[in-house]
Amino acid sequence: MTPSFNFEQALEDLKSGKYLNGKDGILTPLIKQLTEAALKAELKHHLEQEDEPNRCNGVSKKTIKTGDSRFELDRKILSLFSHGTSYRDIQQHVYDMYGINISTGTMTAVTDQLLSELEEWRERPLESHYPIIWIDAIHYKVKEDGSY
Repeated sequence: MTPSFNFEQALEDLKSGKYLNGKDGILTPLIKQLTEAALKAELKHHLEQEDEPNRCNGVSKKTIKTGDSRFELDRKILSLFSHGTSYRDIQQHVYDMYGINISTGTMTAVTDQLLSELEEWRERPLESHYPIIWIDAIHYKVKEDGSY
């Protein structure tokens, strides 16, 4: 696994007003770490499936070319999974949109790798106190001197 995500630094960056996502966002290293874990799990599963020798010569991004655009398949799968989409629905969506079949075994291997990292994050020690400010407002139009 790559160096673990520094949650304390992320909290400091958040307090300083840094963006959550984007190229230099707070969560970008965590998303990168999870995506790399997914790709490694997929590669491991693929290598276990194939009997042909010399299968791991190169590892690259899976870029899919559609009519007018290109995208990375792993990001689509990770996005769908992070929104709570089931394996079957992810498979069907990718097939319907792009004509690509993804095996259940591949999906399981990818998500198992992600689940272990997410479980590690959920089991991290928590602070005893967290500062929270709750701000709420109600806006009323008030008529003054005949106008609002």
